Amino acid sequence: MPPQRPQPEPRSAYKAFCKIGTRWSDNDVYGHVNNVVYYGWFDTAVNGLLIDYGAIDIHAGSVIGLVIETQCNYFAPVAFPDEVIAGLRVAHVGSSSVRYEVAIFPSDPFLPSAAKGHLVHVYVDRATRKPGTLPASLTRVLETLK
Repeated sequence: MPPQRPQPEPRSAYKAFCKIGTRWSDNDVYGHVNNVVYYGWFDTAVNGLLIDYGAIDIHAGSVIGLVIETQCNYFAPVAFPDEVIAGLRVAHVGSSSVRYEVAIFPSDPFLPSAAKGHLVHVYVDRATRKPGTLPASLTRVLETLK
């Protein structure tokens, strides 16, 4: 039996949300937001929410999150000047890594995700770049996103 194709999901499958405006330069020659922009939105959603929730300090924190894996499936086009909503949830927490799942929703609250994917952060010591233990401030926030 062939593997099942990924499907769009409803907003209710995600725990936290942030609005992201599209930019004129996000559109490509085909008239929709280019695929590489979605990965920037994933980073924006994850890091923005972690900063807002006080889980990480990107300027002075002892650990930083480095992306080691990303993936995205696309279901419907998005184009400038649309506003999108990024939905976020945590799928897995390891000793030094976290798998975040992100969906991009159109502004219409009744439509399912236009895209969904994931990114994996490995949290490393800022100075040595060696994997470390997740800070308590981060793990507290991650629990609310499961």
